[in-house]
Amino acid sequence: MAVPVTTALSITAALAVTEYTDPACPWAWGTEPKLRWLRLRLATSGTPVRWRRVFGILFDEGDDPAPDPDAEAAWYAGFIARVAEHTGAPHAGRLGWLTRSSWPASLAGTAALAQGDEVGALVVRRLRESTFIAGTPADDEPGIRRAVTGVPGLDVDRLLADLATAADAVRADHAETRRPCAEVLAIAEPGPHSGRAKEIDGGVRYALPTLVFAGPGGRFVVPGWRPLRQYVDAVRNAAGIQLEPGPPLTAAQALARYETVTGPELALLAGVDRAPGVAVPTANGPLWIAEDRLGSWERAWDR
Repeated sequence: MAVPVTTALSITAALAVTEYTDPACPWAWGTEPKLRWLRLRLATSGTPVRWRRVFGILFDEGDDPAPDPDAEAAWYAGFIARVAEHTGAPHAGRLGWLTRSSWPASLAGTAALAQGDEVGALVVRRLRESTFIAGTPADDEPGIRRAVTGVPGLDVDRLLADLATAADAVRADHAETRRPCAEVLAIAEPGPHSGRAKEIDGGVRYALPTLVFAGPGGRFVVPGWRPLRQYVDAVRNAAGIQLEPGPPLTAAQALARYETVTGPELALLAGVDRAPGVAVPTANGPLWIAEDRLGSWERAWDR
């Protein structure tokens, strides 16, 4: 249901998209194919779009440590596998440890934007892969350096130096995520991940991922695990943009643009089930890697 837009759009943007996410969230990892497709189609729609990523901090600082870290990591690995039954996303067969804090990766994802949107997107992808492919979450500065070294166009030393300057922005993200809009408070339909706001100590926060689309037509919210058509409908209703259906890229173009693609991404972005790269096996199908990027990826994950 549309509600009045409460946040003013920039002068140049006809559609504002706010993505609430976390690099360590398995539902966000599984939604990545849809969001890659959506961003590609929006980029060629001819309509100015402002896309803002808000880091929701799934694993907060100050959370009590697990009494049995190995058991907790095994439990979360099982949770990731159960989520992957719905999303089709690849994942590591073993998780070395549960992410200790979402703050370092969120700071890195925010700081990377200073080096460009494309670089920032690749950094966030590498941070996701540290958990879901390597099984070694990038949750401290050495882990971040390991994960993002070799990202095309990224100055890693500059990124690490900029982590402190990103703190205010991530604190604002943390607070914003804990002020969810009315639409997600009222969700009643069943899962597997309906997107209803999550109850946390002292309040609620957006379920991750949640996307909010705001434009001349109103505000439309797509929370949790949802089909692609709901994103397409939200774009049309909010801003009158008709997105072209079908795959926007070839498999070779997808690999060249993104470094890595999953099986669900190949199906959605290119309409195929394999790519002209290297297939790295995981516990839920391969991750395809551009051959000229394989060495960088292996060094990042000590493969």
